[in-house]
Amino acid sequence: MALAVAGILAAGTAGCDRRPAAASGPPPAEVAAESTGYYCGMRLAEHEGPKGQVHVAGRAEPVWFSSVRDTIVFLRSPEEPRDIAAVYVNDMGRSAQWEQPDPGAWVDARIAWFVIDSRARGGMGAPEPVPFSQQAAAEAFRTANGGRVVRLDDIPQAYLLGGAEQSPAPPGAPGARQP
Repeated sequence: MALAVAGILAAGTAGCDRRPAAASGPPPAEVAAESTGYYCGMRLAEHEGPKGQVHVAGRAEPVWFSSVRDTIVFLRSPEEPRDIAAVYVNDMGRSAQWEQPDPGAWVDARIAWFVIDSRARGGMGAPEPVPFSQQAAAEAFRTANGGRVVRLDDIPQAYLLGGAEQSPAPPGAPGARQP
């Protein structure tokens, strides 16, 4: 009887974890010289910091984003496609550099950890959600750069839509403009 109750409780709570499973769709693509940001129309190589890609069902190529911030805005926008096959962002815990993240350093955004409210800035000088595949790497980045660690669904809309006019990155911060 006790085993049956435990089984029922386990089955009843199995779906309580809000984090979706990793993508079973297409694997991440690599940024090419001609890859351009969906919103800005500029080449991704012209933007520093982590990038994003969304694979829409029925489309051969991913939709590219020059920032993680733009990637998340796309996912939440009611005007954009809903048939998302996969979404990836650069895993900054696996990249040796901020400016242009290393090839192969991708993580499914739906299972990533993000540092927000840090001193890091994206390619356009706006606050940037910095993604990591490992919570420990996100916590280490937070310790060095401030902010807080959250999951994708916990990133506030106001954080994403706030402008680049928010305080600039201090000297030495990831994405800081050099004088």
